[in-house]
Amino acid sequence: MNETLFQAAALILPLIFAIVFHEVAHGLTARALGDPTAAQMKRLSLNPLRHVDPFGTVILPGLLKLTGLPVFGWAKPVPVVKERLRNPRRDMMIVAAAGPGSNFVLAAIGAVLLGLLLGSYQALQEPSLVARFVALNLVNFITINVFLALFNLLPIPPFDGGHIVEGLLPPRLARKWAGMHSKALLIMILLLVVLPWLSPSLSVVSWLVVPPVEWVIGQYMALAATFAGG
Repeated sequence: MNETLFQAAALILPLIFAIVFHEVAHGLTARALGDPTAAQMKRLSLNPLRHVDPFGTVILPGLLKLTGLPVFGWAKPVPVVKERLRNPRRDMMIVAAAGPGSNFVLAAIGAVLLGLLLGSYQALQEPSLVARFVALNLVNFITINVFLALFNLLPIPPFDGGHIVEGLLPPRLARKWAGMHSKALLIMILLLVVLPWLSPSLSVVSWLVVPPVEWVIGQYMALAATFAGG
C-alpha cells in the first residue's frame, strides 16, 4: 500500500470518531443538566453523517496531517441552549468541559488498547500489515484526542475554554465576553492563519498547544507501555 494512502487511511476513522464523540458528549451533558435541545434535534447519535463538516472534519485535518502540521478540525456544533440549563452559568461550564473530558477518556482507552496490541506482538519480529494499521490508528487516536482536548481548552471564544472563562467571570464582564462569540470565525482565522503567516513565532498552536500536547501524549504512551508489559 502506498505509504501516503496508508497514513491517510489510518487518520480518518480516529479523527471522525474523536470529533463526533466530543460533540455528542456536549449534548449528553446538556441533556443531563436540563437542556434536551440536542436530543430533540437528533444530534446525540454517533452516526458521523449527523455531525461531519466536510471541510472541518475531513479535508482540513487531512491536509494538515499530510503536510506535517498539527492536526485539528471541527464538526457541526451540537446545539446547546444555555437558558434551558438548570443553572446556566455553572452548567454551561460543565457542558463545555464535557467535550475535552471525553477526549481524555478516549485517549486513555486508546492507550490501553495500544498497549495490549503491542504486548501481544512482542514475541514476533515483524507484525502483520493489519496489526501495523491498527497500531497506527490507535496512535493517531491518542494524538488526535489529546490535541482536540487541549486545543478546545484554549481560554478564548469560540473554544470550550472560552465558555469556561465566561462562567468564571462576573456577570457584567461575562456578557461582554459572550459577545465575542459572534466574532468566532474572525478570531480563528487571526489565531490559526494570520499570526502564523506573519511570523512562525506567533503561532498559538506551536507555542501554546503543542508543548502540553506532547507531554500529555507521553503520559498516555507510558500507560500503553505498562499494558504492553514494558
